[in-house]
Amino acid sequence: MTAGNLVELPSATLKNFLFNALRDAILSGKFKPGQRLNESQLAREYEVSRIPVREALFQLQEQGLVMNHPRRGMFVNTLTEEEVQKINGLRIILESEALKLCRVRLTPAVEAHFSDLVEKMEQWQQNSQIEAAQLDLEFHRSLWFHSGNEYIGRVLDSLVVVLFAHRAVLNTSHELMRWHLKHHRQLLEVVQGTSSQTPEDAMIAHLRDGFSNPEKYSSMAGSYASRNDSRGISTPNSGH
Repeated sequence: MTAGNLVELPSATLKNFLFNALRDAILSGKFKPGQRLNESQLAREYEVSRIPVREALFQLQEQGLVMNHPRRGMFVNTLTEEEVQKINGLRIILESEALKLCRVRLTPAVEAHFSDLVEKMEQWQQNSQIEAAQLDLEFHRSLWFHSGNEYIGRVLDSLVVVLFAHRAVLNTSHELMRWHLKHHRQLLEVVQGTSSQTPEDAMIAHLRDGFSNPEKYSSMAGSYASRNDSRGISTPNSGH
Protein backbone atom coordinates (compact mmCIF):
# COMPACT_ATOMS: atom_id res chain seq x y z
CA MET A 1 0.00 0.00 0.00
CA THR A 2 1.41 3.39 -0.97
CA ALA A 3 1.34 6.48 1.20
CA GLY A 4 -1.02 8.18 -1.24
CA ASN A 5 -3.64 5.46 -0.75
CA LEU A 6 -3.71 5.88 3.03
CA VAL A 7 -5.95 8.95 2.98
CA GLU A 8 -8.70 6.77 1.47
CA LEU A 9 -8.74 4.40 4.45
CA PRO A 10 -11.32 4.67 7.29
CA SER A 11 -9.87 6.53 10.28
CA ALA A 12 -9.62 3.42 12.50
CA THR A 13 -7.92 1.41 9.75
CA LEU A 14 -5.56 4.30 9.03
CA LYS A 15 -4.61 4.58 12.70
CA ASN A 16 -3.90 0.84 12.86
CA PHE A 17 -1.83 0.99 9.67
CA LEU A 18 0.24 3.86 11.03
CA PHE A 19 0.61 2.14 14.41
CA ASN A 20 1.95 -1.03 12.76
CA ALA A 21 4.22 0.92 10.43
CA LEU A 22 5.72 3.01 13.23
CA ARG A 23 6.05 -0.01 15.52
CA ASP A 24 7.92 -1.94 12.82
CA ALA A 25 10.14 1.08 12.19
CA ILE A 26 11.07 1.13 15.88
CA LEU A 27 11.66 -2.64 16.04
CA SER A 28 13.76 -2.58 12.87
CA GLY A 29 15.95 0.20 14.22
CA LYS A 30 14.85 2.84 11.70
CA PHE A 31 13.96 5.00 14.71
CA LYS A 32 16.63 4.83 17.40
CA PRO A 33 16.17 4.89 21.21
CA GLY A 34 15.80 8.47 22.35
CA GLN A 35 14.93 9.76 18.86
CA ARG A 36 12.15 12.34 18.63
CA LEU A 37 9.12 11.33 16.54
CA ASN A 38 7.91 14.54 14.95
CA GLU A 39 4.17 14.50 14.16
CA SER A 40 4.40 16.91 11.25
CA GLN A 41 7.31 15.10 9.68
CA LEU A 42 5.62 11.72 9.99
CA ALA A 43 2.38 13.14 8.57
CA ARG A 44 4.28 14.43 5.53
CA GLU A 45 6.10 11.12 5.11
CA TYR A 46 2.83 9.13 5.07
CA GLU A 47 0.84 11.89 3.34
CA VAL A 48 -1.84 12.04 6.02
CA SER A 49 -3.05 14.59 8.56
CA ARG A 50 -1.43 14.87 11.99
CA ILE A 51 -4.51 13.45 13.79
CA PRO A 52 -4.07 9.73 12.89
CA VAL A 53 -0.31 10.09 13.47
CA ARG A 54 -0.99 11.48 16.95
CA GLU A 55 -3.44 8.66 17.69
CA ALA A 56 -0.92 6.03 16.54
CA LEU A 57 1.78 7.62 18.72
CA PHE A 58 -0.52 7.54 21.76
CA GLN A 59 -1.16 3.85 21.08
CA LEU A 60 2.58 3.26 20.91
CA GLN A 61 2.92 5.11 24.21
CA GLU A 62 0.37 2.77 25.80
CA GLN A 63 2.54 -0.17 24.73
CA GLY A 64 5.64 1.45 26.18
CA LEU A 65 7.41 1.91 22.86
CA VAL A 66 7.43 5.71 23.00
CA MET A 67 7.40 8.24 25.82
CA ASN A 68 5.83 11.68 25.97
CA HIS A 69 8.01 14.52 27.24
CA PRO A 70 5.83 17.54 28.05
CA ARG A 71 6.47 20.50 25.72
CA ARG A 72 9.05 18.43 23.82
CA GLY A 73 7.01 15.70 22.11
CA MET A 74 7.15 11.94 21.62
CA PHE A 75 10.43 10.02 21.77
CA VAL A 76 11.37 6.37 21.18
CA ASN A 77 11.57 4.81 24.62
CA THR A 78 14.87 3.91 26.22
CA LEU A 79 15.59 1.57 29.12
CA THR A 80 18.50 1.64 31.51
CA GLU A 81 20.24 -1.60 32.42
CA GLU A 82 18.65 -1.39 35.88
CA GLU A 83 15.16 -1.03 34.37
CA VAL A 84 15.80 -4.03 32.10
CA GLN A 85 16.92 -6.11 35.09
CA LYS A 86 13.87 -5.11 37.14
CA ILE A 87 11.49 -6.04 34.32
CA ASN A 88 13.27 -9.37 33.91
CA GLY A 89 13.06 -9.98 37.65
CA LEU A 90 9.28 -9.76 37.38
CA ARG A 91 9.31 -11.93 34.24
CA ILE A 92 11.09 -14.71 36.15
CA ILE A 93 8.30 -14.81 38.74
CA LEU A 94 5.33 -14.52 36.39
CA GLU A 95 6.59 -16.59 33.45
CA SER A 96 7.73 -19.38 35.78
CA GLU A 97 4.16 -19.50 37.07
CA ALA A 98 2.89 -19.50 33.47
CA LEU A 99 5.18 -22.45 32.68
CA LYS A 100 3.76 -24.40 35.63
CA LEU A 101 0.17 -23.62 34.68
CA CYS A 102 0.77 -24.55 31.04
CA ARG A 103 2.23 -27.87 32.12
CA VAL A 104 -0.90 -28.64 34.15
CA ARG A 105 -3.27 -27.54 31.35
CA LEU A 106 -1.29 -28.98 28.42
CA THR A 107 -3.36 -30.62 25.69
CA PRO A 108 -2.16 -32.31 22.48
CA ALA A 109 -3.38 -29.32 20.45
CA VAL A 110 -1.54 -26.80 22.63
CA GLU A 111 1.61 -28.93 22.61
CA ALA A 112 1.47 -29.09 18.80
CA HIS A 113 1.10 -25.30 18.66
CA PHE A 114 4.18 -24.77 20.83
CA SER A 115 6.16 -27.38 18.90
CA ASP A 116 5.30 -25.64 15.62
CA LEU A 117 6.49 -22.28 16.98
CA VAL A 118 9.74 -23.78 18.26
CA GLU A 119 10.41 -25.43 14.90
CA LYS A 120 9.86 -22.11 13.12
CA MET A 121 12.33 -20.42 15.46
CA GLU A 122 14.90 -23.17 15.02
CA GLN A 123 14.62 -22.85 11.24
CA TRP A 124 14.99 -19.04 11.26
CA GLN A 125 17.98 -17.92 9.25
CA GLN A 126 19.27 -14.44 8.51
CA ASN A 127 15.88 -12.92 7.85
CA SER A 128 14.49 -9.67 9.27
CA GLN A 129 14.93 -8.79 12.94
CA ILE A 130 11.22 -7.91 12.98
CA GLU A 131 10.29 -11.48 12.03
CA ALA A 132 12.60 -12.86 14.72
CA ALA A 133 11.17 -10.53 17.37
CA GLN A 134 7.60 -11.45 16.33
CA LEU A 135 8.32 -15.19 16.60
CA ASP A 136 9.93 -14.70 20.00
CA LEU A 137 7.04 -12.60 21.29
CA GLU A 138 4.43 -14.97 19.83
CA PHE A 139 5.93 -17.88 21.76
CA HIS A 140 5.87 -16.01 25.06
CA ARG A 141 2.37 -14.61 24.49
CA SER A 142 1.16 -18.14 23.75
CA LEU A 143 2.75 -19.24 27.02
CA TRP A 144 0.90 -16.54 28.94
CA PHE A 145 -2.40 -17.21 27.15
CA HIS A 146 -2.36 -20.97 27.70
CA SER A 147 -1.60 -20.51 31.39
CA GLY A 148 -5.31 -19.83 31.74
CA ASN A 149 -4.68 -16.72 33.84
CA GLU A 150 -5.31 -13.71 31.63
CA TYR A 151 -3.93 -11.33 34.26
CA ILE A 152 -0.47 -12.83 33.87
CA GLY A 153 -0.68 -12.01 30.18
CA ARG A 154 -1.94 -8.48 30.78
CA VAL A 155 0.87 -7.60 33.17
CA LEU A 156 3.61 -9.19 31.06
CA ASP A 157 2.30 -7.74 27.80
CA SER A 158 2.49 -4.24 29.26
CA LEU A 159 6.15 -4.78 30.19
CA VAL A 160 7.67 -7.20 27.74
CA VAL A 161 6.79 -5.47 24.45
CA VAL A 162 9.02 -2.52 25.32
CA LEU A 163 11.73 -4.95 26.44
CA PHE A 164 11.61 -6.78 23.10
CA ALA A 165 11.74 -3.45 21.29
CA HIS A 166 14.68 -2.37 23.41
CA ARG A 167 16.60 -5.50 22.48
CA ALA A 168 15.66 -5.25 18.80
CA VAL A 169 16.96 -1.70 18.43
CA LEU A 170 20.27 -2.67 19.97
CA ASN A 171 21.10 -4.21 16.58
CA THR A 172 21.64 -7.69 17.96
CA SER A 173 23.68 -9.76 15.53
CA HIS A 174 21.87 -12.36 13.42
CA GLU A 175 24.10 -15.06 14.89
CA LEU A 176 23.15 -14.14 18.47
CA MET A 177 19.48 -13.81 17.54
CA ARG A 178 19.51 -17.23 15.86
CA TRP A 179 21.21 -18.73 18.93
CA HIS A 180 18.56 -17.19 21.19
CA LEU A 181 15.62 -18.40 19.08
CA LYS A 182 16.95 -21.96 19.06
CA HIS A 183 16.93 -22.06 22.86
CA HIS A 184 13.16 -21.88 23.29
CA ARG A 185 12.99 -25.66 23.18
CA GLN A 186 14.19 -25.75 26.80
CA LEU A 187 11.06 -23.84 27.81
CA LEU A 188 8.90 -26.22 25.77
CA GLU A 189 10.48 -29.16 27.60
CA VAL A 190 9.46 -27.59 30.92
CA VAL A 191 5.87 -27.32 29.66
CA GLN A 192 6.02 -30.94 28.46
CA GLY A 193 7.35 -32.07 31.84
CA THR A 194 10.50 -33.60 30.34
CA SER A 195 13.01 -31.02 31.63
CA SER A 196 15.34 -31.57 34.58
CA GLN A 197 15.27 -27.83 35.28
CA THR A 198 12.80 -26.08 37.54
CA PRO A 199 10.61 -23.50 35.77
CA GLU A 200 12.49 -20.75 37.60
CA ASP A 201 15.92 -22.00 36.54
CA ALA A 202 14.70 -22.51 32.97
CA MET A 203 13.44 -18.91 32.82
CA ILE A 204 16.67 -17.48 34.22
CA ALA A 205 18.76 -19.54 31.80
CA HIS A 206 16.52 -18.36 28.94
CA LEU A 207 16.79 -14.70 29.91
CA ARG A 208 20.54 -14.99 30.36
CA ASP A 209 20.67 -15.79 26.63
CA GLY A 210 20.08 -12.12 25.90
CA PHE A 211 20.47 -10.15 29.13
CA SER A 212 23.06 -9.67 31.81
CA ASN A 213 22.16 -10.89 35.32
CA PRO A 214 18.35 -10.91 34.75
CA GLU A 215 17.71 -12.37 38.22
CA LYS A 216 19.41 -9.46 40.05
CA TYR A 217 16.11 -7.91 41.24
CA SER A 218 14.36 -11.17 42.07
CA SER A 219 14.40 -13.54 45.03
CA MET A 220 16.42 -15.92 42.85
CA ALA A 221 19.47 -13.63 42.88
CA GLY A 222 22.53 -15.52 44.06
CA SER A 223 20.89 -18.94 44.40
CA TYR A 224 20.81 -19.57 40.64
CA ALA A 225 24.41 -18.48 40.22
CA SER A 226 25.62 -20.71 43.06
CA ARG A 227 23.85 -23.74 41.57
CA ASN A 228 24.85 -23.23 37.96
CA ASP A 229 27.92 -21.01 37.61
CA SER A 230 29.96 -23.45 39.66
CA ARG A 231 29.27 -26.01 36.93
CA GLY A 232 30.60 -23.65 34.26
CA ILE A 233 27.23 -22.89 32.67
CA SER A 234 27.36 -19.70 30.62
CA THR A 235 25.49 -18.09 27.77
CA PRO A 236 26.66 -15.62 25.11
CA ASN A 237 24.36 -12.78 26.15
CA SER A 238 24.38 -9.43 24.48
CA GLY A 239 25.51 -7.63 27.58
CA HIS A 240 22.17 -5.83 28.03
